[in-house]
Amino acid sequence: MAVPLRQHLAIGWYIFKQRLRGNERYPLVLMLEPLFQCNLACAGCGKIDYPKQILHRRLSVEDCLASVDECGAPMVAIPGGEPLLHKEIGEIVAGIVQRRKFVSLCTNALLLEKKLHLFKPSPYLFFSVHLDGLKEEHDASVCQDGVFDRAVKAIKVAQSKGFQVNVNATIFDGMKPERVAAFLDYTRDMGVNGVTISPGFAYERAPDTEHFLSRQKTKQLFRDILARGKGKKWQLSHSSLYLDFLTGNQDYRCTPWGMPTRNIFGWQKPCYLLNEGYAPTFKSLMEDTDWDTYGTGRYEKCADCMAHCGYEPTAAMDAVKNPFKALKVALRGPRTDGPMAPEIPLDQQRPAEYVFEDLVAEAMTNSDRRAAEERARSGGKGANQQAAQ
Repeated sequence: MAVPLRQHLAIGWYIFKQRLRGNERYPLVLMLEPLFQCNLACAGCGKIDYPKQILHRRLSVEDCLASVDECGAPMVAIPGGEPLLHKEIGEIVAGIVQRRKFVSLCTNALLLEKKLHLFKPSPYLFFSVHLDGLKEEHDASVCQDGVFDRAVKAIKVAQSKGFQVNVNATIFDGMKPERVAAFLDYTRDMGVNGVTISPGFAYERAPDTEHFLSRQKTKQLFRDILARGKGKKWQLSHSSLYLDFLTGNQDYRCTPWGMPTRNIFGWQKPCYLLNEGYAPTFKSLMEDTDWDTYGTGRYEKCADCMAHCGYEPTAAMDAVKNPFKALKVALRGPRTDGPMAPEIPLDQQRPAEYVFEDLVAEAMTNSDRRAAEERARSGGKGANQQAAQ
C-alpha cells in the first residue's frame, strides 16, 4: 500500500495509545473545511449548495489551528469547496505542519501552480488532487472540459518542485472497471505518491443523484477493478482491510466519529458526508451526538454508504486489533471472487430526516446578526473618533 511508513507508524501508535487509555471513540483524521466556495460545480457534489453569503465565509487561521489542537487527530485533511481559494491557506497549512500533523490538502488543482509558492515541501504535507478517472470521465464528472489536462500539468509541476502529490478519485455507477484500471495504471506511471479511491456518497442535494452506487454494485465493481490490478503495483492509499471491505469480504460498520468535520458553522454532526446540525465544540460533538442512530442499517441516508471517511477508520482499528489478518490481506491482496460477507439488513433503519433548509435558514439568521453587530461596533468606533476630534 502507498501509505508512507512514517504516517502508518504514527497513526498505528496513536490508535494503540487510545486503546491503552480505554478510549472507545476517538478521531483519526480531522476534516477541516475552511470554506465551502469552489471554482467548479461537480455533478456528484453536495457540498456547495449554499447561498452566496455563506459561500463567501471563511474560517480564520486561528480558528483552524485551534480546531486542530482541540481535535487532536494525527492527520488533517483539508477539503472544501476549494481550499486554495482561501487567502490564508498557506498559513493554515504551515501551522498544522509545525504541529507535526500530516496534512492532506485536497484540491481540484486549477489554482495549484499559482499557489505553490505559499507552501514548502515537507514529509507532513501532501497535495491530494481530485481526478475522477481519465480525461473523458473526469471532465464529465466536473462538468467542464479541459480540467483533467490542467490538473495533470499542475501535478507534474508540484512534483518537480519536490512536493508529495496524491490523487483522490470518486467512483460512480456506470464507470467501466477496465477504464478505472487504466486510470490507476496512468497514476502509477505519473509517479503520484498514492491514490485514494472511494465510492461516491449519495448526497441528497447533488445535481446528479442517478449515478450513486448501491453497496452490492460497489462490491462487484471493486472486485472487477482490483482483479485487474494483480501484480501492477498500484499505489493505493488505503489500508488492506478497507480494500477488502470494498470487495465485499468484511462486514464492517462505519465509524462516523473517526473523521470529524469542522467548518464555518462549527463541528458538523455526525460526519463529513451527513449534515444534521452542529456542535459548538469537539467535546460536545463526541459526547452529545447519538452515534448509534447513524450508519448503514440504522439510518436511511446511510443505506448505500461505503465511503472511506466512515469505513477506513473501522478498518484501521481492526488492523490494530488483528494485525495478522491485516498482514495476510496486504500480502495476498483483497479477494476478488467467492462468497461475499453478509449484507447489513435495512429493515430496521429509521427514515431520513431532511434538515438542510432549516440549517441554512439558521445560518443565515446568525450571519445577519453577526453582520449587524459588526456594523454597530464599527459605527460606534466612528462616532467615538468624531467626538474625540
